[in-house]
Amino acid sequence: MDTKIKKRKVSKKTKKSWRKHIDTKDVDAFLEDIRLEERMGPPLSKQANSELFTIDRTAGKTKTVVSSKRAARLALKEKEAKCFASLKPHTQVPDPISKRNRVRTKEERMNSILRQREAERKLKGILKLKEKEALKNRALAKAAFKKRPKRGEFKTDLWDVTKNVLPETVTEWMSTDTVEAPHPGTSYNPSYTDHQKLLNDIAQKELELMKEEAHLDRVTTKMFKKVPLNKRDENLMKEMSEGLPIKKQTTENSKPTKEGDVEEEDSSVAIANSKPVKNIKKTLVQKRKQREQKQAANERTLAKIEKRKVSDIYKLKMLKKQIESKEKKEDFLRQKRMKKHERESTTPKILSKTKFEPLDPVFQLSEELSGNLRNCNPSKNLLKDRFKSLQQRNIIAPSVIKLTKDKAKVKRFMKPDHKINLIEVS
Repeated sequence: MDTKIKKRKVSKKTKKSWRKHIDTKDVDAFLEDIRLEERMGPPLSKQANSELFTIDRTAGKTKTVVSSKRAARLALKEKEAKCFASLKPHTQVPDPISKRNRVRTKEERMNSILRQREAERKLKGILKLKEKEALKNRALAKAAFKKRPKRGEFKTDLWDVTKNVLPETVTEWMSTDTVEAPHPGTSYNPSYTDHQKLLNDIAQKELELMKEEAHLDRVTTKMFKKVPLNKRDENLMKEMSEGLPIKKQTTENSKPTKEGDVEEEDSSVAIANSKPVKNIKKTLVQKRKQREQKQAANERTLAKIEKRKVSDIYKLKMLKKQIESKEKKEDFLRQKRMKKHERESTTPKILSKTKFEPLDPVFQLSEELSGNLRNCNPSKNLLKDRFKSLQQRNIIAPSVIKLTKDKAKVKRFMKPDHKINLIEVS
């Protein structure tokens, strides 16, 4: 006997309770079948024979074979690109919105009268700034395309130092003095003039150093005479005793001090015995004379000023010369400051207590030149050269190589607790 399960009554008022207590599996299966038919097409039972079968009308005809590569390329060119497959619909579901709004172009949105005016303006040759710049850029691009060298064609000199080899993107953050071109005389096979010029420059620098050393020796060591030991002690005693008082001088100097004391005492007594001065008021006559004197002094100063103005009129030529000379001097000083600023901009700045010292110039004598790379000897250390270049361009501070480490001077002493008194112990 099949027992019937009694259905329990539940509330289906809300969506949540409706979905919970209603079985929707059959509906989901039906919708899934419809979606599959939309993707793959309707079932075969519903399709007509004309859609399933085609009549072969090419029986007995030979297939056309591509005769040449040109024809194959044309056929491949006419074939639709694979990239357009993503734009096509991947299902057979029709578009639910058959009529869609299309965004009109700028010319379509333009008024017909305004469109006609723009056409007339272009026919007359009146162009806007943007259109002129576009034409200019198009012409420059076309000229650059024509100047582009062909494969295997060499028109430029790669070893030309005058041109800037670095691209613009590099020169934005890297200055021109980052990579310095070496002197042509330092080459392994230099020309005679370049090599002699390099040797001449090095000789001039050595002469300047020798002259400076001789000057320092003359103004320091050779300025002082050699004094024997016995005379040195005498001179020392004489210098140290210079200005000290002697007994005779002290006795003579003692008398005027006493006389000066007496005079000071007499003056203090006279001031004490003098009567107090009364505050006497000025009379009307004195006040009038004082006013007249002040007025006369003011008139004299005004007369001097007027006289000076008249004399300055006759000194216009002299004043003009003075102004011109002052302007010339200021212009000379301004140019001098600009030259100094340009000279200091190329020299390394003071970043530490150590002064920057460039590397000694590398050179080879005429007998040492080899003429080929195989026999030439290494002339300088590349790492040291780049390190000095960083210091010269103010990227790092100049420093001195120290092989020993400075140790702090430690003061040692005995603590009172650790001291041992031998008398107390005994």
